[in-house]
Order: sequence, then C-alpha cells, then structure tokens
Amino acid sequence: MTAGAILTASEMKGFEQDGAPGDEGGWSLMCRAGQAAADRIAIRAAGREILILCGPGNNGGDGYVAAARLRDLGLRVRVAALIEPESELCRRARDLWVSEVESPEVGARAGIFVDAVFGSGQDRPLSDKIVAAIGRLANAAELRIALDLVSGSGCDDGADLGAPYHAEETLVFAAWKPAHALYPAAGFMGHLDMIDIGLGEPKAELRFNSPPEAIPSPATSHKFDRGTVLVAAGHMPGAAWLAARAAQRGGAGYVTLAGYTDAFPPSSVVQMAAGEIDADRQDAAVIGPGLGRGEESRALAQRIIDIGCPLVLDGDILSWMKPDDVPPASVLTPHEGEFRRMFGNLPGSKVERARTAASRCGAVVCLKGRDTVIASPEGAAVVNDHAHPRLGTAGSGDVLAGLVGAELARGRAPFEAACAGVWRHGDAGCRGRDGLIAEDLLDLIR
Repeated sequence: MTAGAILTASEMKGFEQDGAPGDEGGWSLMCRAGQAAADRIAIRAAGREILILCGPGNNGGDGYVAAARLRDLGLRVRVAALIEPESELCRRARDLWVSEVESPEVGARAGIFVDAVFGSGQDRPLSDKIVAAIGRLANAAELRIALDLVSGSGCDDGADLGAPYHAEETLVFAAWKPAHALYPAAGFMGHLDMIDIGLGEPKAELRFNSPPEAIPSPATSHKFDRGTVLVAAGHMPGAAWLAARAAQRGGAGYVTLAGYTDAFPPSSVVQMAAGEIDADRQDAAVIGPGLGRGEESRALAQRIIDIGCPLVLDGDILSWMKPDDVPPASVLTPHEGEFRRMFGNLPGSKVERARTAASRCGAVVCLKGRDTVIASPEGAAVVNDHAHPRLGTAGSGDVLAGLVGAELARGRAPFEAACAGVWRHGDAGCRGRDGLIAEDLLDLIR
C-alpha cells in the first residue's frame, strides 16, 4: 500500500525546478538522490558485487553518483554505460567515477544489478538492442534494483515500452509517478521504496487512494439515520442480492430490493418492495447488477432514477445508458469493456480516459481493474493499489457497487463515496484467501 501525490514527468520536472532551481540546484538533487540510493543498495549488498548500468540522462547521472558513493563505502562496484552521457549533469556525475566504464556487451554478471538507464523522461519504446543489453545483465543477477523506474516503463501512462526484466525493488526519488501505480508498468517495479531528496511534500490532482475516515454513529442513531439503500433486482437475482448484502455490511441501516423479488427467500434483513417504491425514504440506489437489458429492466431502472437520489450505476445499465443521460450525483463503476461500450475508445492513459469520461457525463467514474482509477468531473483522480488479484471473481463488482451505495447513503459525496467503497472492497480482498468467491467478501468487509 502506498500513499500520497502522483506526479507526471512534466509535473516532476517543475517540482524539482521549484525546489532546487538552476544547474546547481539540479546537481544538488542528483547528488542527494545518488548518494541516498547508494546507502539503500549498500544495506542489501551482503558482500555481493554490484553492477550499475547507466544511461545518457539524469537517471544515468544518479547511477554514476551512486557508484562513486558505493566505491567510497568500500563495496565492490562496477559501472557499465549503455549510452555515453548526453546531459551536462550526467557528464558531471560521470567525472565522479574515475574507474573503468565497461561496455554492456562484454560486462560480466554481478550479484546485484542496478538499472540507471532511463527514468521519467522515457516515452518511446526501447530498441531491440537496448532491450537485449539490459535484459542480459539484469536477468543474470540475483537481485535487480531500479532507480526511479524500470527502464522501458511509460512514466505517465504505465505502458510497457519494452521493459526487459522485473525488479525486486525500485528506489523512487521524491514523488510517485503514474508508472508506479498503473499497469502493466506497476507490475515491473517490485517493492517501492521512497527516497526523500529534500523537496518536501508534492501536490497534484492525482494521488493514491487512502483509508477512509470513519463516519461517526451517535449512540442515539436510528437505522434510518445510517442511510437507506435501494437495489434494483433483475433477472439475475444473485447479483442484486450480493449488492444488497454488501450495502448492509457497508453500514447502511436499511436496504430494500425492488423489482423481481420473487426469487429471493424471505428475509428480516433485506426488505422487498414488490409494488410501489417509497421514494421519500431512499438515500441512495444501486442499479445494474444482474438487472438485464429488456424493456422491463429499463422501466424499473427509470422508476428508480426518477426518485432523484444519488446512484451507483453498474453492469447492465451501462450497456444502454448514454453519457449525456447520466443523472447528477452518480457513481459509475464500469470494467474496461463496459467503459468502452459507453464512452468509446478514448485516447490517453487510464487516468486520462477516466477523467475524460467523468467530465463528459458529469459524474464520478470508477474504472475498475488491478489499478482502479476513480475520477471526478472536476479532474480530481485517485489510483487504488490496495487490492488483490483474487478480487477478479464473479460477483466481486456487485459487492463493490453495494459498498459504494452504502457510502453514498451514509452521506459521503460521490467522489469520496467511490474512494471509500473501493478501498474497503480492496481491503476485504487483501484479507481473503486463495479460492475466494464474492460471498466470502461480505464477511471480510470492515
């Protein structure tokens, strides 16, 4: 689990220039970064030889500074250069390393491989020659450590630009980058270790999701004070049942199923609305899980929309609703396929696509996946990394929809409700076991 602001390459450049302006400021940052990285690497050395592969820019400069520091600490370290220094700071850093610089084509293996080739400035696919050179040395090592990013990772979009290995650890300088959060690149990084280089706390409109603050429940509160949730029940009743039970586990005081309720067993916990819906008592509604796409299902959905309460829109309703028809105060929870059907093939990173969709429909969009992105119409966005792959099971999204519905009913604004629901859903998955099914999540919600 990580926390804090996430900066794009251009935002990171501005952050550095604001905190340490001019060439001397940049040199000071490079020295701090390289020396701090060396100290972390030294802890892991355990007598093993270290090979640092340097690139032509500032990431390479960080590598040269780290190598000089490791040499001064008395460790066995070698340096190879994939490309000769091209930036002034990289040339200056190389001058600190007065020993031989090897060619990567002839360099021998080492116990620890340090990738200082390409950092946040990398935005083009690596050539086959570069992929082969990095991969040969990295994959021969016992331990692989990247400086800031694994080379071949798209900094701003998390794309795979030819990353030739998976690191065990990535030493991150000053601030998280989108590639640390977005897949597939996030999967290359291994353990993320933040290094403070004296720039302070960054600010950005993109950040990692964080645990929600608890909503207080006064001792005298009634069940209706804790919020009511209405769940539309369609032709796949199990999905609606999961959403309803998740809303209860999420803290809603009163949950009602409306629509095709004959398939459900009598329950003293979830209420059935066989006829008219009590519109005055609905604080939030969940529409879509197992709803179906026929005329009856659409009519039921419209009846609930007409109530005017905050909505969670998921599953089937996303197959026919147009972006312009999304009611205000809604949270959409599509997976990638549903998202493309509703918004088309939008360009850009996952974060950019979610932001564009949220702006277009005027609602919060929660684009699900291993790296779920939540975006508001105003441009705020978070990436949730507190989750587990075992959440990829049938019915898991229905549980999420119910949780978000509960957060809305208890008074959170749509963006905060989506963030809280996604966090709690991911937390339940993290505490589950292999073989987890959606029903298991209900007992793991905290």
